[in-house]
Amino acid sequence: MVKTIIRFLIPLVTASVTVAADPLPSWQKSASKRSIIRFVESVTDEDKETFVPIADRIAVFDNDGTLWSEKPIYFQLAFAIDRVKDLADDHPEWKTEQPYKAVLENDLKTLVAGGHAALLKIMMATHAGMTTEEFEQITSDWINTARHPETGRLYSEMVYQPMLEVLQYLRENGFKTWIVSGGGIEFMRPWSQRVYGIPPEQVVGSSIKVKYEIRDSQPSLIRLPEIDFIDDKAGKPVAIHRFIGRRPLMAFGNSDGDLEMLQWATSGQRPGFALIVHHTDAAREAAYDRDSSVGRLDKALNEAKAKGWTVMDMKRDWKAIYPKAD
Repeated sequence: MVKTIIRFLIPLVTASVTVAADPLPSWQKSASKRSIIRFVESVTDEDKETFVPIADRIAVFDNDGTLWSEKPIYFQLAFAIDRVKDLADDHPEWKTEQPYKAVLENDLKTLVAGGHAALLKIMMATHAGMTTEEFEQITSDWINTARHPETGRLYSEMVYQPMLEVLQYLRENGFKTWIVSGGGIEFMRPWSQRVYGIPPEQVVGSSIKVKYEIRDSQPSLIRLPEIDFIDDKAGKPVAIHRFIGRRPLMAFGNSDGDLEMLQWATSGQRPGFALIVHHTDAAREAAYDRDSSVGRLDKALNEAKAKGWTVMDMKRDWKAIYPKAD
């Protein structure tokens, strides 16, 4: 009887050890996966000269295109478009005024042709004028119900399973993980903990101005239609300095908007690690880089090759793209 039980338990124990030994199961056995693990082992081994104390183990992640998808348009823009449609009854003038007219007519080509000015106008009209608590509720309601037009998944299910594993692996090794994104900080904070395991205080992003006032006899913070800070390109190292106060050991991005953040993380006195998510999988997600209007990867791709940064290939390196559906 005892021998039978032992024979039954051995495969289970072996399987458990095998799973535990692979911290990134959704990654193929590739150079990209090895580079992540090798770097983490080098900075967490107290017997190595490259050891880094826990307090300095900071990892920063772009969001759009790095932790979740960004095609056919940035997801926050999809949120703003839905907001325009929700508010249209209160703004009959939008039927003839661009860029709102393009939104209401589902004319994405005209909307994109309007450039940053058109997008900024939409953002200000849909993201301001309410309290911070009201905006948080609106964002939460949207992320819990809105679905991607191509996959039918909730936007919160369009996150990359392999990157979720990286986040968890780093936290298990004493890293504090931060989002440093060009997206709106108050758009991401309501759901970052649930989706990524990253608390709102570890989210850095672009922001609009807010002011304190008494509204309905209650102290309130009111969102204003004015830009406060753009957390993109050279703004990312500035934001890291301002809000984190430590140079990151590891940085993850996918576009030229992340170039300066990757440079900053790899130029300190300690060894640094930079990884670029290269979108190469047209069948399972999307394939784009140098010529894309969304998530353009050109200068950063050249610098990655010149400096030896890790450039992972989505088609080649990832066994799965998104988490399994429930």
